[in-house]
Amino acid sequence: MLLSESEHANALDRAVFPGLQGGPHNHTTTAIAVALGEALQAEFADYATQIVRNAKALAQGLLERGFDLVSGGTDNHLILIDLTSKGVPGKLAAKALDRARITTNYNTVPFDPRKPFDPSGMRLGTPAVTTRGMGEAEMERIAQWIDEGVSASARDDEATIERIADEVREMASAFPIPGARV
Repeated sequence: MLLSESEHANALDRAVFPGLQGGPHNHTTTAIAVALGEALQAEFADYATQIVRNAKALAQGLLERGFDLVSGGTDNHLILIDLTSKGVPGKLAAKALDRARITTNYNTVPFDPRKPFDPSGMRLGTPAVTTRGMGEAEMERIAQWIDEGVSASARDDEATIERIADEVREMASAFPIPGARV
């Protein structure tokens, strides 16, 4: 989405369509409208602040467990972990954590010696858990599960992955997705 002063509107319109954009994606436009509507609400600032607090708490929990975080921590909603010192590729760890019901993305890290489709890093964020109402206390538990899950992935320990999945499911049930019918 591009926002500008009216004096630049025609130039932007000509630059984007039809050259860069082939046609409207109404589902995306609608999602952007909903997101902007949410951002206009007074409580959105509190929500955004909690997202960052949660990310900082999760980053601290990971640092305490010996994870190498790119940039040493976070100032926003994302955490990028370099798993080189853990001896586990990012893709292997991310897939194991996914089976444990913890969503991450495998991701390259600065100066990554591994290929982009099998990188050394893993990226995660806190908006989804914050939306469910989780706070700093839950980030400590999530950091523990990530630590256990990454270690289990290195050992091909599916029993631990399954145990974590059960524990994640139990905690998540205490924080239902807003608006979801159960």
